[in-house]
Amino acid sequence: MTSQKKVTSKYQSDIAAANDSASNEATTDSSPADNGVDLATVFDAYLRPDANTIVCGALDEEKVASLAQAGVELVINLQPDDELSFDEAAAVKRAGMHYEHLPINGAADLKQLKILAFDNILRQYHGKKIAMHCGSGNRVGAAIALRAGWLRGRKMDTAMERGRSHGLTKLEQEVHNRLLVPR
Repeated sequence: MTSQKKVTSKYQSDIAAANDSASNEATTDSSPADNGVDLATVFDAYLRPDANTIVCGALDEEKVASLAQAGVELVINLQPDDELSFDEAAAVKRAGMHYEHLPINGAADLKQLKILAFDNILRQYHGKKIAMHCGSGNRVGAAIALRAGWLRGRKMDTAMERGRSHGLTKLEQEVHNRLLVPR
């Protein structure tokens, strides 16, 4: 009986690994879900934590057009105005998408009120295909991690991993420290 359990367990592990691999491939290459657009080639900074979520770096007219062509319904911009090089709101709206601007200017803006506003936007568009961006994805990852920890009650490791899957890098220590303080 023990050997059968090991074989079954090994078999199930192999299936899970194959499913994980297929899932990763589906979210990194162009797919029917993106109307044939290979977004990974359009963006320098690009993450796909799930099928309906795109995390990327700064946008320009061409990138906005690619997001629209890929079927994105909402663009969430976390860059402050002084980082923008064009009228992003107008470009996104012209392309037929919704636009939300929630400027986060580094660690100083990673406050609970900002994260509550971020959560509100995500809940309004739950189930929709969204693109979230800042300069590199780092602030998006920070906001996701803080949302997971502060508002969703996730444990530290889980919240941090959520953040990393959404681009958290340079702000990792700051986010970790903020998650240590109960809210």
